[in-house]
Amino acid sequence: MANASGFFTPSVPSLRSRIQPPIGIFRSGSRSPEGFSTRVFCSSTTEGADKLASGASSSESRVPRLVSQGCKLVGCGSAVPTLKVSNDDLAKIVDTSDEWISVRTGIRNRRVLSGKESVTTLAVEAARNALQMAQVDPDDVDLVLMCSSTPDDLFGSAPQIQKALGCKRNPLAYDITAACSGFVLGLISAASHIRGAGFQNVLVIGADALSRYVDWTDRGTCILFGDAAGAVLVQACDSEEDGLFGFDLHSDGDGQRHLNAPIKENEMDNTLGSNGSVLDFPPNRSSYSCIQMNGKEVFRFAVRSVPQSIESALAKAGIPGSSIDWLLLHQANQRIIDAVATRLDVPPERVISNLENYGNTSAASIPLALDEAVRNGKVKVGHTIAAAGFGAGVTWGSAILRWG
Repeated sequence: MANASGFFTPSVPSLRSRIQPPIGIFRSGSRSPEGFSTRVFCSSTTEGADKLASGASSSESRVPRLVSQGCKLVGCGSAVPTLKVSNDDLAKIVDTSDEWISVRTGIRNRRVLSGKESVTTLAVEAARNALQMAQVDPDDVDLVLMCSSTPDDLFGSAPQIQKALGCKRNPLAYDITAACSGFVLGLISAASHIRGAGFQNVLVIGADALSRYVDWTDRGTCILFGDAAGAVLVQACDSEEDGLFGFDLHSDGDGQRHLNAPIKENEMDNTLGSNGSVLDFPPNRSSYSCIQMNGKEVFRFAVRSVPQSIESALAKAGIPGSSIDWLLLHQANQRIIDAVATRLDVPPERVISNLENYGNTSAASIPLALDEAVRNGKVKVGHTIAAAGFGAGVTWGSAILRWG
């Protein structure tokens, strides 16, 4: 089981200016009762009066300077497919009904990829919306993190998103695979790049199309999932402005048996033939099976582990649960959301949920719900949010953060 700790820094007014990424970094830090105080020594090119009087070149005029960085969320965006599939639509292809689904899950509609839509196109649209809100140009993006378990390419989709956004400086872009926990892991990864490596603007995208791996004849699973993308722009700031107060992350491979979509071998292509070759070679072509889930066990895992994780993150942040403005959980099942809120003594009016309209969108669910809540005025600048993701792996984790 893996475990990671969080951190806390106090709040001061916003800083939105961009700083050119450093060339080299030397890091030291100390821990106080309030959390970590991080000092980053950056070796960067000096300009003007800072240049050596001898007329040395820029490569010879780099001097260390002390930089202390925090990070904050300054923009969000989302995108969903055009095709809406209602519970009544599902009732036409599988033995179910709107009442049966809504009572057990809280879901009434979901969006499903169709036509020329793809995970990548949704991710790009969500990312553009986040950049627009943050007023950050694509050329100022230092890193793109694509959190997805269903990329359009076996080797990942992040570089294609970076290209589609028009990031001319070719910033690093890579994928994170952690299913429904992916977005929370992406947030912590973004913070790590900013705090420890001097990155300034990091796009964190959660996007999945689980409809591709659903058995549409299985009413126990096909009713749950939908497709979507959501994104946030995480930006460097002074440590006093830091907006990520604490986090708590875990994994337990023993739970994989309750929620998985394993590789399956297809039948040997007879056109290849063996021709006396070594037994079992060439290997059979493989593909992923449909999602397999033990709903009761997943429910037990979530309502037990998620409250513990949030409480741990709050303790590391030094923040009482009563000071949280919003509880934002992975949108898996309304019963899970309600049960976790009850255990944490969070009243319903402080719980963010849009599960009814989109179903379980995996890594997209938290940023999708956040984006809607920000744009409709529910979540305001300065609000504190307890967010938690949980799912296949199994993985789970939480983060205590401030919007804006």
